[in-house]
Amino acid sequence: MNQTNEKTRTLVMTALMAAIIFVATYIIKIPNPATGGYSHMGDCMIFLAVIMLGRKNGAIAAGIGGALSDLLAGAAAWILPTLVIKYIMAFIMGTIIKKNPESRSLQIGGAVTGGIFQITAYTLVKVVLVGSGPAIASIPNICIQTTVGVVLFAVLASVLSKHIFRFMGKDGAGK
Repeated sequence: MNQTNEKTRTLVMTALMAAIIFVATYIIKIPNPATGGYSHMGDCMIFLAVIMLGRKNGAIAAGIGGALSDLLAGAAAWILPTLVIKYIMAFIMGTIIKKNPESRSLQIGGAVTGGIFQITAYTLVKVVLVGSGPAIASIPNICIQTTVGVVLFAVLASVLSKHIFRFMGKDGAGK
């Protein structure tokens, strides 16, 4: 495949994963009255995007997909924090799996580490935006959301891994 075709393919796959992350975040909403926020299934898709697209493009898809969901949900105050938090969460995972993206233990470790960052970062942002009481009250919700995302990712990745790496090439997008 020539360089132009590869760049086009990477762009299309990044946009597709951003759309899938958006749908998984926007469609399945479990409201949290303490913060006005919600839990969703987008984290699972973010972790899959990282193994498919690599660190940089997986992080771009994560930030765009998550932020787009907040934009269309009318949660303007959360667009920028979500863009940054989801990007960094995916980038952390991508950094951990960079040397061996097919390693299941690195994938799970990367997802857990990125998820811990997400829990901490969203809690700190919530302290600023909604106050410490609601931020602390929302910790179980974000922990459940993150845990479900990691578990679903682990299941899907084990089922799809061989197909993902075959489709994307031996090293995923590996970048």
